[in-house]
Amino acid sequence: MATPGPGDGAGGEPSGDEPGPLRAAFSGLTTRGRSFLAAGAAALGCAYLLGQEDLLRVGALLVVLPVVAVLVLHRTRNRVTAARRVDPVRMPAGEEGRVRLQLSNDARLPSGMLMLQDHVPYVLGPKPRFTLERIEPGGRREVTYRIRSDLRGRYPLGPLQLRLADPFGMVELTRSYRTRSTLTVLPPVEPLPPVRFGGLARGDGVGTRRSLASAGEDDLIPREYRHGDDLRRVHWRSTAHRGALMVRREEAPRRARCTVLLDTRRAGYVLGGAAAPFERAVAGAASALAHLTRQGYEVRLLTDDGTQLPETGGEAADPYELTGRLLDFLAVVDYADSAGFEPALAARPVGGDELLLAFLGSVDPVQAGVLGRMAAGAGGAAAFVVAGQLDPYVEEQRLNGLRGNGWTALPHHPGVPLGTLWQRAAVEVAAPGGGRG
Repeated sequence: MATPGPGDGAGGEPSGDEPGPLRAAFSGLTTRGRSFLAAGAAALGCAYLLGQEDLLRVGALLVVLPVVAVLVLHRTRNRVTAARRVDPVRMPAGEEGRVRLQLSNDARLPSGMLMLQDHVPYVLGPKPRFTLERIEPGGRREVTYRIRSDLRGRYPLGPLQLRLADPFGMVELTRSYRTRSTLTVLPPVEPLPPVRFGGLARGDGVGTRRSLASAGEDDLIPREYRHGDDLRRVHWRSTAHRGALMVRREEAPRRARCTVLLDTRRAGYVLGGAAAPFERAVAGAASALAHLTRQGYEVRLLTDDGTQLPETGGEAADPYELTGRLLDFLAVVDYADSAGFEPALAARPVGGDELLLAFLGSVDPVQAGVLGRMAAGAGGAAAFVVAGQLDPYVEEQRLNGLRGNGWTALPHHPGVPLGTLWQRAAVEVAAPGGGRG
């Protein structure tokens, strides 16, 4: 069972509004119910004037029937609880999810006919509507509907609207539940081949430990022995000097680092929709981040306006938790009003030798120079530039501008798998002077 998202109303906590005033329930009388009341009142008046007891009984029945229906439905409405579960609460664009609505009747009387409507954004599909005949006292019913979106984003589900009707059609009462759920549609993630990039990115993403022989045992800082330490790491010279068992402190492995730059400048993209160039750039950045995390890289996401995740000193301990945070950010990232990459250049550490990957829109010669300063000193710099926006000659000239500023620049045309470009970029970056001329 999926973990409920924020405001799912699941986990045994029914949700709903406070009971409304009884007099407001009478506004739910249908035309039939109002007609019965009018006819009953007329019959009672005539029975009083004419002294007809039989007509008095008929008039009383016509008045009492809709009133009783209002009282019963009013009580039942406030004792019908609802819960919503979204499975999953985070899903990639283009995939399908399910929403389960569970209704419980906590009243001592059976409910009447129930008509349900859950409010969902139009991008997830039509508004789901259901009709349930009745729910016995203490009974439960569950209905399910499907949701699907080709557009990434964060979407609210709800509120759920419940309409109850009595068997005679006298009354229809509506109840709206306050509880909402949130569905996060992530950008699509494409599997990438496990190739090796140059610079610090060589290997499987995990650097090597410092050699004990090259450092020299006297350069190591020993520490006291702790339960569970390997006895082969005992440093006997320090043990004899301190009079206590000491072990060598091994240097932590150095992880390969990679910064993924995402171009969010509005001026760098044209067109719109799920297949827009900007969406291709976002999907490419998401695929790269997810792949590099699995390969053991220490990853960071940087946008042209200087936004970076994780923030300095705020890296998540769990790489998969970090990947989730990055994908959640990419699910809602939008165009920025920044004119260039100067904020990103200021946010990138100077002299960093990490791998630098960029997913870009159209880049003019001035901004290509800014990106060239970002690539200086990197262990490798590869740019995936969305193609098909401008004249092919202009696009090729701008790609050459990036290449002349130290980047391995590849055009990403619609329909071309990112994995193909990924392999080509790895070969060019790993080559001597890769992408720098």
